[in-house]
This record gives sequence, structure tokens and C-alpha cells, in this order.
Amino acid sequence: MLHTQGPLLTVDVGERTSETESIDDVLESFIGGRGVATKLAHDRIPFDADPFGAENRLYLATGPMQASTMSFTGRMNATAVSPLTDGLLSSNAGGFMSRNFADTGHAAVEITGASDELVVLHVTDDGVEFEAVPNLTGATVPETVAYLDDEHDIGADQTAVVGPAGENLVRFASIMTSEERAFGRGGLGAVLGSKNVKALTFEGDSAPDIDIPASQMEIHREAATDDHIMKRQGTVAVMDLANEMNGLPSYYFTEQQFEGVNGINGDAVEAKKYKKGTCSACAFACKLPTRDEERGVETEGPEFEVAMAFGSNSGVDDIVDVMKSNELCDRYGLDAISAGNTVAAYLAAEDEFGNDDLIHETVEKIAKREGVGDDLAEGIARVHDDLDVPDWTVKGMDFAAHEGRVLHGQGLSYAVANRGADHMYAVFYSQEYPLVDEHDAYDPTGFEGKPQRLVEKENQMAVNDSGVVCKFSRDYMTPERYEMLFGAEFDELLAVGNRIVTLERHFNNQRGFDRADDTLPYDLPGFEDALEEYYEIRGWNDGVVPDEQVPA
Repeated sequence: MLHTQGPLLTVDVGERTSETESIDDVLESFIGGRGVATKLAHDRIPFDADPFGAENRLYLATGPMQASTMSFTGRMNATAVSPLTDGLLSSNAGGFMSRNFADTGHAAVEITGASDELVVLHVTDDGVEFEAVPNLTGATVPETVAYLDDEHDIGADQTAVVGPAGENLVRFASIMTSEERAFGRGGLGAVLGSKNVKALTFEGDSAPDIDIPASQMEIHREAATDDHIMKRQGTVAVMDLANEMNGLPSYYFTEQQFEGVNGINGDAVEAKKYKKGTCSACAFACKLPTRDEERGVETEGPEFEVAMAFGSNSGVDDIVDVMKSNELCDRYGLDAISAGNTVAAYLAAEDEFGNDDLIHETVEKIAKREGVGDDLAEGIARVHDDLDVPDWTVKGMDFAAHEGRVLHGQGLSYAVANRGADHMYAVFYSQEYPLVDEHDAYDPTGFEGKPQRLVEKENQMAVNDSGVVCKFSRDYMTPERYEMLFGAEFDELLAVGNRIVTLERHFNNQRGFDRADDTLPYDLPGFEDALEEYYEIRGWNDGVVPDEQVPA
């Protein structure tokens, strides 16, 4: 089975030490990326670790496909105990850092301990250098990137940076790379912030020699030549369809259609797009560099989730206002989905939907933990009682845009996902939209056949995150192509995915998670039966992994 190569680099930022060790057995069993990081985290982080404690460990890991020149491979993984969900969580980011990371020759980097001063970690193929940077206290992501460029000739694509939100332990702070790409969901930026790590940089000339089948170019060629709407509008292309299906969360989830959809939909974003945007080696180029010269706003996005969170869910019908919110989140290092939904909860409490000035002011207050922002920085699950609004989260994570009240399989996916209400854990929504993946579509309503398919999709996406292969490759990555690229039977690969999901669940079980956490803030007919069927397929007892199922 194809897997990444190289040692684990462990960096103790408190002791200012680093060491490497072989993890070949883990690489052979878990491929790379999320799989390797999950196994290491499960075995090395105490089950009772405080997310903000020195004992929590953050892992950065890439996969074997970063040795390819194939589209959909410019991504990498981060894993730690999440300050938002309190469970083990992996986040995934695109951009250009993955190949710079691979050039260091390390299969994974582990950050542990806590520094007594703000530092940058310069990771190379020779090890790590610690640089004290008190001058960067409170610096935004662009300011930090500019410093690294000016002082070290290190470009944005070589960096992983936290902004003020991470330093201030905002529970949904992101780690930013290439300035505008985010390890967003779950607050891993706050984990680095708790360790007083402002940034990591990656540079070297020791990328492992991994033999990728030449037929990878079939996928690359199709990605380059396909006339796909995402190349023009990104994920926001689905917004009109979601709205027509009564499936666009609006006004803090109280409504499912938005009358101002034309102001924030795919056409609105495309009208502001001024050039192509992509990730390393990818010809699909689905990113969205946008700007509005009249109002002086320039950003990358928004994607569908952000256009929902800061748009329809906040009562905003002007794409430039949403672009501004997106830009602020990137600048301060915030997960734009959680930031938007949390702001929407605040707008609901204050009866201020559509107040763009208040929205932008509140984003800044959250990042700096000033005023009401200090409370909102805790996330919806911890603040909803004070706001007197419903708790629209699962396991502490707020919902993505794909509406589980309409797409029932996606609703089940939100409930059972170890990461909480995140759409990318299984990407099940792609199975339920009409005219999307027609060959594989389910009736959006009901659960017939969906628990079995959900297990398969969760396992498959865990393989993608270990490869690391972008999930937007779904129209191109057939089972036969997985087998060709990874040199293993598709069922064998799904078994790797199953081990990853099981380890995540077992870790979270040790922290007290069980069936009571696999729930939704709304009722779906047949949900409990579908949940039970899911558990039976997984072999779990009321959401708990039996000891004999824990992968060695």
C-alpha cells in the first residue's frame, strides 16, 4: 500500500528541544495525513488532556500523494484535541504548504509543551530553530507573513500562522497558510496559541522519493479539461439549488430560504472574481479570488459555507459585505463558518440581522476577546444560554450550510461525525442533491440505505485525508483509481479509513462521548432507527467502541 515516508519530528516548545524517530509501522498501517496523526494522537495524548494544556499535542502531517504532480493533492492535515468540541479532531487545508512541508523530509511534525514566550518554529530537513518573536504579539496573519518574508525571505506558502484569535484562545481560531487558506474547523489555531507558537515555517530539499503511478495524469488531464461550474463559482454554485429545496439556513437557522439569495449566490461571487485561484499542482482551480475596488475589499471567497454563515444566516444580502467578513476572518485567523454562525446567534439575540457594520465590528471583538467578543469567542454551545438562543451545534461544533432538515443523510452524518456538525467528514450531501452526482443520488428524505453508505463515505473520506487527496476529486476518483494510485484493493483502503474513524471515536469515548452526543437539535422521522443501524454496522455499543475493536 502506498504511504508517505520519513520520521516523526517531535518539538517540545517548552523545553526548546526536538528529536526524530522512526514511525514506519504507523505509516505502513495508516498511509499518512489524518490517519498517521490520529494514530499518534490516540497513543500519545493523555485521554484527559486539557485542549489548552501543555500535554495536548498538535500534529501536522502530509501524505504520499504530495509526491505526485496530480490535481487535488495540494492539501495537508492538522490534528489535536479541539478547544471547540473537546474531542480529537482533524482539520484539512489547501494551498501550497504541503509540498514545502514534504521537502523537510518529515512524515509528521508533533508540537508539545508550552513556551514561556511567543515563538516561531523554523522547521527544515536539519531539524528546528526556535525564534523568539515578542514583536509579533497581536500581529495579524498578513503582518506575520510580511515579517517572515522581510526578515527570513520565507514566503506565505511556507508558513502556518495564527492571528490574534489564536493567541487569545478563541475556541474556533484557525491556523492559516498561504495567508488565506485555513485549517479552520475546531479551533486548532487556539491550540498553537496556547503553546505560544505564532507560526511554523517549512523549508528543505529532502522530499521522500515515492513512486506514484504514471496514470495519475489521467486524473490531472480530466481536472484540467472538465468544464465544471466549480471552476467559475466554487462551492457557492450550489446555493440557488439549496434555496429552491428549502435547504438554505437563514436568520440563525430559524428559516430555510433566503429572499436575498441573488445577492450572495454563485453568480454574485463570480461577478467579483478577478482571476483564477488554485492549490499546489491542481488544474481544477476552484478557488475564488474576489475584490470590489469601489469599497476596497479583496479576499479569497466566500465559499458556500461562509456565504451562508455571514450571508443568509446573518440576514445579509450583499456579497461585498460577506467578502469583507471573510477577509476579516482570514486576517485575524478565525474559522469563518463558526465565526459567521456565532455572529448570527448574536444578531438573533440583539434583533440586528443584516447589520453589516455590527457584524464586522463583532468579528474584530471576537478575535481580540473584547467586550461581547470575549463571550462569543467561546462558541455557540457555551454562550447560547446567555444569548437566549437555541444551541445549533453537535458536539460543540456549529452547522455547515448543507441542511440536514432537508438532506436527511447529511443530518445523520452531522449527528454521528466525530468532528461534530461538519459537512466534510463524510461529504454525504453530495449523495442527496438532485442533479449532483446523479449516478449515486439518494432521495433526500428518509434513511433507506443511508447508514451503510454513510459508513463507507466516512471511511473513504478518512483515506482522502490520509492520502492526502482533496474531497472535490469525487467526480474523478473511482474505486479503480484509488486502487491504481494506492496499490491496494479498495476494500483494504476502506478498512484503513475504518481504523481511523474507530480510533477517533475511541479517544472521544475515553473523554465521555457516547450516544447522547450523537444527536441533532431537530427531529427527523426514523432518525433513531437509522442511528442504531449505523452503530450496528460499525459494531459500536450505543456509540461506544468495544475494547476488542480498538486498532493496535
